[in-house]
Amino acid sequence: MSELTATVSETKDGFHVDGYEKISYDFTFLDGVFSVENPQLANCYQRWGRVLAVTDLNVYNIYGEQIERYFEHHGLTLKVHKTKIGEKAKTIPTFLSIVDSMTEFGIYRKEPVLVVGGGLVTDVAGFACAAYRRNTNFIRIPTTVIGLIDASVSIKVAVNYGNYKNRLGAYHAPMHTFLDFTFLRTLPKAQIRNGFAELIKISTCSHLDTFNLLDKYCEVLIDTGFGRTDGASKEVRDAADKINKEGIYEMLKLETPNLHEIGLDRVIAYGHTWSPMHELVPETPLRHGHAISIDMAYSATLANSRKLISDTEHRRILDLFSRAGLSMDHPQFDEEILDKGTAAILKTRDGKLRAAVPSPLGACKFLNDVELKELNAALRCHKKIMKQYPRNGEGIEAYVDASDTGYTDNNSLEARAIETAAKKAGEINANGVIHGGSVPNGYVNGTRGLLEQLANGNGTVDGLSNGVNGFVNGSRA
Repeated sequence: MSELTATVSETKDGFHVDGYEKISYDFTFLDGVFSVENPQLANCYQRWGRVLAVTDLNVYNIYGEQIERYFEHHGLTLKVHKTKIGEKAKTIPTFLSIVDSMTEFGIYRKEPVLVVGGGLVTDVAGFACAAYRRNTNFIRIPTTVIGLIDASVSIKVAVNYGNYKNRLGAYHAPMHTFLDFTFLRTLPKAQIRNGFAELIKISTCSHLDTFNLLDKYCEVLIDTGFGRTDGASKEVRDAADKINKEGIYEMLKLETPNLHEIGLDRVIAYGHTWSPMHELVPETPLRHGHAISIDMAYSATLANSRKLISDTEHRRILDLFSRAGLSMDHPQFDEEILDKGTAAILKTRDGKLRAAVPSPLGACKFLNDVELKELNAALRCHKKIMKQYPRNGEGIEAYVDASDTGYTDNNSLEARAIETAAKKAGEINANGVIHGGSVPNGYVNGTRGLLEQLANGNGTVDGLSNGVNGFVNGSRA
């Protein structure tokens, strides 16, 4: 949540305004957030007597009955908008489907939307809340390692625009974030591995103790869902809790002085210099953790070439990625992509590279004085080193699949109609295609649907249908 205080004064030629925004939000560690004996979440909604939840379909299929019992037990009426969002469906049509559900629900300005899912769901739903009446509250319950460790820390919310990650977005803080690591009991190992990369990111450049714990417990952390699966030892769970809490705290300490990214030298941008370009290059996108791991591994090689980290530190970093099954290279991570990624990030970072690299392990340095010749030489060296590793440095289950793309649910007639309208106004992405997120439901409360309006030739988008699966519990399924 945020509060704004401002003053206005006269100047010789007009007026001057000074405004200061107070941003305040909380994190609560709570295993079993949807257990009926834990009223903390329900207490946030007692004033309203109802809840609009935007949730990942996979999460709902596993926890839906428990979620419904929880709110019924606490006397709260629940409406659920279920969605499947992957990088290719992290788009404006998906965003609009959530906005449409908020409209049908009749959300009040201060009433918080409940957002339950991984980082992609919280990104898109958070952006919908930021845009809806310019500022609608939300409460966030992340359910993946990336969501719990990384996306939960930031107040950034966004959608992709064509092949550009997070090109459209806002800075919008949730009222509250509940961190429930028991969700990791049912998270596929591929997603555990995916999120493990975020912990390597923060520990390599800012928290050596956490890196040492990741190095010690790497395989068992991934195999046991960070100590949450049956049979996990107390030692592993205690180590996991220490890693998670310290990792989140470290990222918060780094991010909170710079929530709106006014300062562009950001330690947590390690792994995010070239990955925004190459993550979406393959026809089937790389999982985010694998994309940033390629960037981090290459950046470590670049740092080693400059003697910023020792050979031993360099190998420790690469060995940890390899043991975790994370990608360190990809055939399409080549000199052309490196050049394009460099050009793109220079625009984002105000004309400077600001590449975060370890210097030494556990600390960070930002590189600005790197010429393309040096970058390409480091890439050739990196690819040579990768031949010494299993799979030539490629990761395990590195690509998104049908379970986390939303392809099957989002390839709708209405999304194709949006594509047609978009072409009239200019291509939405590089190939003129929107990988959308609406459903062919037609009308919303009597408002003309998109297809009808397009047929009438006015091209407006006032009647988008409900989200991917719409409401449940009494409303349209």
